[in-house]
Amino acid sequence: MKNYLLVLTLIVAYSCGESQQKTEMSMEDRAKMIHEKVITIDTHDDINVKNFTDSINYTQRLDTQVNLPKMEEGGLDVAWLIVYTGQDSLTDSGYAKAKHNAISKFDAIHKLCEDIAPDKIEIALTSADVKRIDAAGKKVAMIGVENAYPIGTDMSNFQKYYDLGARYISLAHNGHSQFSDSNTGETDSIWLHNGLSDLGKDAVKEMNRLGIMIDVSHPSKEAFNQMIALSKAPLIASHSSARALCDHSRNLDDDQLQLLKENGGVVQTVAFSSYLNTEKHEARAEKIKEIEKVVMDSMGMESISRQEVMALPTDERDEYIMGYMKVRGLVKEKTKTMRGLPPAVDVGDFVNHIDYMVKLIGIDHVGISSDFDGGGGIEGWSDASETFNVTLELVKRGYTEDEIAQLWGGNLMRVLDEVQEVAKSM
Repeated sequence: MKNYLLVLTLIVAYSCGESQQKTEMSMEDRAKMIHEKVITIDTHDDINVKNFTDSINYTQRLDTQVNLPKMEEGGLDVAWLIVYTGQDSLTDSGYAKAKHNAISKFDAIHKLCEDIAPDKIEIALTSADVKRIDAAGKKVAMIGVENAYPIGTDMSNFQKYYDLGARYISLAHNGHSQFSDSNTGETDSIWLHNGLSDLGKDAVKEMNRLGIMIDVSHPSKEAFNQMIALSKAPLIASHSSARALCDHSRNLDDDQLQLLKENGGVVQTVAFSSYLNTEKHEARAEKIKEIEKVVMDSMGMESISRQEVMALPTDERDEYIMGYMKVRGLVKEKTKTMRGLPPAVDVGDFVNHIDYMVKLIGIDHVGISSDFDGGGGIEGWSDASETFNVTLELVKRGYTEDEIAQLWGGNLMRVLDEVQEVAKSM
């Protein structure tokens, strides 16, 4: 009798295991089907102009987290390529130098899409463009501007950036600009404008007039509140997460999220480790830094903090980040076989933020971003080639195909449409 029961138990256990395996397989297959059907949009991918030349460019599988082969591998359809300029002095000479940097990045994106690989990727300016280009089997590039500092004080430059393809602009980055205070003021409680300057208030009106989405990911909370009050169109946070889950000034607190909902905007949850789970990030980072130092020493690179990297002149910063991307790749390979490391911040932590914000403000106001090649990347979504893992996790959490389509860019395109409609009415 005991033997009979044992055999019966084994049969039941095997059947349950087989049934579970089939369920898991069908879930993965369903996730693949959804991933292939929806248009996947990542709203924040930094670039380095050195990767946009005739000999080295995004048609190759570079060490960068985003390039065309990795987008193909992971099923990432749309990359918002970022015209980023670090903060410098609020002087004419500072603005001139920054303008040169910004234009070089605009030129690089156009070179990729119009000269190097027009058969593989095209710039989109509207949601209709995105659908058309995707239907043609090509990847889509869109352009966002991180920090309006290079615009200087000449408001006509907003029109020039719009004409070059910019469809969202942030009025500040790490440091107060001529337009807006930055979230970094929380560190020292020193503010330049107590929100927006008069120039910044004019900038909000000008972006509304042109049909440029206003990005609130880096400006201060007071600047955020003033932009919400002034704007006639919905706003976006191009790469931020929930402050209630991770208390970082780059994230949005519940009050901000509610205001963004009332405004009709969208927050693009960012796959940036330290903005998702501070405790896990710091425990892992401590061990990874030890490994990175060994690798960097072997490459003759100096290890410096993120704040020090951001303070570097733009050319030096870009060069350092290129080198650091190589280091990250080598470290990733080394850690695959290492045991006993603290767990990394992963796709589960990322989707926890999506879950939280969807529950708080609704599915219509949440989206997805990576901040690849600018510090972003987590376990499971470390570069564009792993994009499917995000969809798989969403399916595991019970999101429907329509909801996943919204999160992967439908909400953002709805905001872009509304912003452009406001511009027409003005």
